[in-house]
Amino acid sequence: MNINFMLKVEDAKMVDIKKALEGAGIKVRSIQEVYKEGEGAQKEEESAA
Repeated sequence: MNINFMLKVEDAKMVDIKKALEGAGIKVRSIQEVYKEGEGAQKEEESAA
């Protein structure tokens, strides 16, 4: 069975989320960043430009 979830986190990286889920026995097919908000997001966008 395939199920999609949307998750909001603070101060976490995708790799950490994947490790936590797999550690709980949850098979992760993919993780996608959809939206980033806050001051940290703005600084990262500026440095990428």
